Amino acid sequence: MFRDKTAILAIDQGTTSSRAIVFSRSGEVVALAQQEFAQIYPKPGWVEHDPEVIWATVIGAARKALKDARSKGWKPACIGITNQRETAIIWDRATGEPIHNAIVWQDRRTAGTTRQLSEAGHEDLVRQKTGLVLDPYFSATKFAFILDAVEGARERAERGELAFGTVDSFLLWRLTGGASHLTDASNASRTSLFNLKAGGWDHELCGLFNVPATGLPGVADNAAAFGTSRKDAVGEELPITGMAGDQQAAAIGQACFKPGQVKSTYGTGAFLIMNTGEEMAVSENRLLSTIGWRLKGRTTFALEGSILSAGATVQWLRDGLGLFSKASEIEALAASADPDSGVFLVPAFAGLGAPHWAADARGTIVGLTRGSGRAEIAQAALDAAAHQTADLLEAMARDGVPAAKLKVDGGMANNNRFLQRLSDFCGVPVVRPVNTETTAWGAAFLAGLGAGLFASLEEGRKLWRPDRAFEPAMAENIRGVQRTGWQKAVNQTLAGI
Repeated sequence: MFRDKTAILAIDQGTTSSRAIVFSRSGEVVALAQQEFAQIYPKPGWVEHDPEVIWATVIGAARKALKDARSKGWKPACIGITNQRETAIIWDRATGEPIHNAIVWQDRRTAGTTRQLSEAGHEDLVRQKTGLVLDPYFSATKFAFILDAVEGARERAERGELAFGTVDSFLLWRLTGGASHLTDASNASRTSLFNLKAGGWDHELCGLFNVPATGLPGVADNAAAFGTSRKDAVGEELPITGMAGDQQAAAIGQACFKPGQVKSTYGTGAFLIMNTGEEMAVSENRLLSTIGWRLKGRTTFALEGSILSAGATVQWLRDGLGLFSKASEIEALAASADPDSGVFLVPAFAGLGAPHWAADARGTIVGLTRGSGRAEIAQAALDAAAHQTADLLEAMARDGVPAAKLKVDGGMANNNRFLQRLSDFCGVPVVRPVNTETTAWGAAFLAGLGAGLFASLEEGRKLWRPDRAFEPAMAENIRGVQRTGWQKAVNQTLAGI
């Protein structure tokens, strides 16, 4: 479509790695760099990242990708940022130094706080204003924990000496040398502090969660002038013109621009987002109302279902149990499983997300016999992500918004066996796109909108192309047995809390 050599850098800061991808205006990957980093587990259920390591890996990947793109004659024009959502960081406004490790979205340390707030009757208020449930998944209780854990932090925050933000805000601050303290509407909507209908930070919620509003960033549209990268950061000055949380960026990359269109991304966790248009849909089935994106002041809302462990389950089988040496080996191993094994794995390593929101649940494997082996556990791990997705689609259907098909992306979307089982359990066609870098592409496309390289979302729709569709093929009686077995396994898990 575009013949010039204009390109866009997307920074994709994820839970286990930082990636930088340079895209052409037609969506082709012209350069890619990735750096993994360590997870920090101070206690069971606690997950942290070192913000300095996040920064170092982002800068290392961005410089390499830009250098590679330039060497091929491409001319990067702007930067888009997408990020692991809900992960909370607090840093010194004067120095930019974090005062504590980042508390990751998976972290469950504030489960007691959210339980107390729920028991005190605040759940409805939070749902009405934010579209979210009371759960340690979201950022507000993480900010409060850091302020209480670091000596003198609350006093410093009240004096305006500290800045709070999710990873996008921290990266933007660093990239601009402290010139910009902003977030975008999609990331803001994941904090439990943002009023969806009013479109801004809510002082009543800040008081409820004990988070001083003085440290929060300004909230911009998803395609906007966020600032300019310093040369000493990524090696050159480029305007930063797009930003979105990773799941919203993936929805944009998947061209889910019409109400009813839905995508599911399979990374560390799995996240299903359905476009519900300009009217905020309210779930009666414990799904989340959230902002899909905000452009030119107009908000597109979405319903979301959050699965806390998907690719992380495969990683556990690889690193924790040693069932295989490479994640890609799980497809062949699962194919050798006894189809009638009756083994189910409920990966509640950090609790269960939607629609259960059981922070204290822990992982279980049920149905083991002496004949169960590596293959059966591997198949149960893949099926767990498929069953949980089916649970979410069924919840959406009960809310009156059934899905006609499901667009998929993320690392697990390369596993054909998984996608077939996903289609079988969900009962809808599952479509994988040609461009599976949908999260990064969504950030790049937003940056292109913000920089004037694209005129409208329609251009993004035209650039999306399907690769392969998987149609439901499982006999209904077998599907019924599988789905019933899964529900029994979940019930056993919840009974153990």
